[in-house]
Amino acid sequence: MTLILGIDPGSRKTGFGIIDAAGAETTYVASGIIRLPEQELPARLKVIVDSVGELIEQYKPELMAVEEVFFARDPRAALRLGQARGAAIVAGVQADLPVAEYSARTVKQAVVGTGSATKGQVQHMVMRLLNLPAAPAEDAADALAVAICHAHSLTRHPDLAESGRYSRGRRK
Repeated sequence: MTLILGIDPGSRKTGFGIIDAAGAETTYVASGIIRLPEQELPARLKVIVDSVGELIEQYKPELMAVEEVFFARDPRAALRLGQARGAAIVAGVQADLPVAEYSARTVKQAVVGTGSATKGQVQHMVMRLLNLPAAPAEDAADALAVAICHAHSLTRHPDLAESGRYSRGRRK
């Protein structure tokens, strides 16, 4: 069994999901949303680093996976999102976790079967795959989907779990 922490970064709220993976079998452990204060970006980034660090300390995951920045129409929004993602990655790296990164399209493909799936379809499939009684909140579902995607990648490339270094979700 391998505990995997999935992160769906955001500059206003960041989703997290933790699963236990054993081969193709995945089990729900925890999920939620880190709600960021209405403060300047540096203060929000600190909350991400601290909160993800607390999750790592509490649950002791062995691996971490983060969703990549998607293309945004507003370049400033894309930069803020990238900084939020970087803050989450820093928390993982500080805890010596191997960190993998997946595009939203790759995550959707792994969980739903199509890279153009809607948020609702992702929520539904996460609920079904993890045998949850209800769909998790959107950001939490996205984070769980990232963790599930990484678990699926590990069945194809077990060396990703042992690399101990930052990875873009594929063999280096």
